[in-house]
Amino acid sequence: MTKFELLAPAGDLEKLKVAVLYGANAVFIGGQRFSLRSRASNFTFDEIKEGCEFAHKHGAKIHVTCNIVMHNLDTDGVLEYLKALEDAGVDCIIASSTYILSLVAKYTKMEPHVSTQCSSANPDVAAFYKKIGCKRVVFARELSLDEIKEFKDNTDLDVESFIHGGMCAGYSGRCMLSNNMTNRDANRGGCAHSCRWNYDLYQNGVKINPDGDYFSMSSKDLCAIRAIPKLMDIGVNSFKIEGRMKSLHYIATVVNAYRRIIDEYETTGTVKDFSIYEDAIAKAENRLTGQGFLFHEPTIKEQLYDLNLTCPTKEFIGIVRKYDKETKTAYIEQRNYFLPNQDIEVFSPNGSFIINVGDVYRMDDTLIDAARHPLEELKFKSDVELHPFDLLRML
Repeated sequence: MTKFELLAPAGDLEKLKVAVLYGANAVFIGGQRFSLRSRASNFTFDEIKEGCEFAHKHGAKIHVTCNIVMHNLDTDGVLEYLKALEDAGVDCIIASSTYILSLVAKYTKMEPHVSTQCSSANPDVAAFYKKIGCKRVVFARELSLDEIKEFKDNTDLDVESFIHGGMCAGYSGRCMLSNNMTNRDANRGGCAHSCRWNYDLYQNGVKINPDGDYFSMSSKDLCAIRAIPKLMDIGVNSFKIEGRMKSLHYIATVVNAYRRIIDEYETTGTVKDFSIYEDAIAKAENRLTGQGFLFHEPTIKEQLYDLNLTCPTKEFIGIVRKYDKETKTAYIEQRNYFLPNQDIEVFSPNGSFIINVGDVYRMDDTLIDAARHPLEELKFKSDVELHPFDLLRML
């Protein structure tokens, strides 16, 4: 088994299962309290228990985020909540509050992990967190590879680095734009993503950007594909993908690409072609990406001023629910429009291949001329065996 953990996001139980099947060693989720994604489909205790059972069956762990910036009214029932998470089978708690971290260390067997919201940028702060019982520190996202190496070389705690996903306009996620503009506190789970809105630019009261053109204050998303070998050489223990609000297709695609590059470098000691993995990720990524602070200080090239530059994704058209070997029938749940008798790509944890869907039927055997209704259950013949959670996408 790999010594490097690939930690994936999941906004619901189905995404958790997909993340594990497509290569994650661990999944981080939010419960219904103390999470920074209040608009995600946060997990009930029954769902957390089911998710833990599924993950443990497949040799993976479950981390739960309790990483809000706490106010007095947020402190009620914290220990009871943590105990309930432990009883559900949770392995680790990610928190920014030293109060929560110390409770996890003192009263549970779960591992307390220091959230990136704590802006941990040097090994001295890791020594403090070790004293209160923490087992892992998640780096601030603003560190270079040299700074990450210095940090890792001077601590015996596990260290975790973000490798993919949104880069907050605020330092380590501590942004006040949303709170100021919409009264939605980003640091307590309510971010309105104000940095990604469209803005006009005025000078001396006169709008100077052309009509129809706008700009944002957003950075490009992080994509650390080309930094993975260096991070592995440094000895980073866990690689974290951001995106609990992202789609099932996004999670499967991004997780699988990073799983394959980690495995390739760990097995062979080299990466023959980084572009293979970058091209794979591009099938699900709808925002332009950069390398953040890893290789150099960000420049204007790492900013996303023009949201019109976002790129279309490879269209996700369905997910396989089951396959009948005797009748060679695939049963799917449709997600986007597609036509019968067309070639499509099947994307699975073990690779991709092309099939022709042939005639497509509803569950009552009605032949259809087009798949028009998202979430409709459909079926078609396939000589190639498909498996639950295989994804179908347009060529």
